[in-house]
Amino acid sequence: MEPKYKRVLLKISGEALAGEQKFGINPQMTKVVAKQIKEINDLGVETAIVVGGGNFWRGRTSQDMDRATADYMGMLATVMNSMALQDALLAQGVKTKVQTAIEMKELAEPYARRRALRHLEHNEVVIFGAGTGNPFFSTDTAAALRAAEIDADVILLAKNIDGVYDSDPATNKDAKKFDELSFMDVVEQDLKVMDLTAATLCKDNNIKIHVFALSEEGNVKKAVCGEKIGTLIK
Repeated sequence: MEPKYKRVLLKISGEALAGEQKFGINPQMTKVVAKQIKEINDLGVETAIVVGGGNFWRGRTSQDMDRATADYMGMLATVMNSMALQDALLAQGVKTKVQTAIEMKELAEPYARRRALRHLEHNEVVIFGAGTGNPFFSTDTAAALRAAEIDADVILLAKNIDGVYDSDPATNKDAKKFDELSFMDVVEQDLKVMDLTAATLCKDNNIKIHVFALSEEGNVKKAVCGEKIGTLIK
């Protein structure tokens, strides 16, 4: 299979690493994710990753806490996920660097765009932790921002659902799945693929988003090779 993209940004939800247990890190699921990343790394696709932190902490659900404090705690959750994913990738023989938007140099490199690009050019996977480093921004926005900064061809939005639907397929068995959408469709229909700030950033920088299920083995490779899975937003 020939890859369609040279450089991709893979956005993984924290819940994807939790697997069936819904909380924390499931070592088996993390290994499955690492294997899928190795498949595209072996094809020579330059791969950057942003991981969410929802398997540990969701700042928005904490009503009594100061919002900025809650968001900073969420950033720390993404760093834990980044380190776990790095460990799983290294075990697969994939050279991997973690860069964090908040400096914690005993654990990871501080984020530096040129250094990240150099790692990618040497076929090393780069995981961006701690979101944008600022409260009030989601990891979706971090993914869109980093994708624009590294000039990624596409954001691969790996979720626990196999595409974008007009309503929640878990509660509506007649929910309709979209194969392709425009950014205006996402905004006008309020489809909640990613938050509005992230979607606008992708639209303004002409970055495609490919939404698909992470749980099915080989899906990351299929998406990179341009197979018709999930939903493509452009």
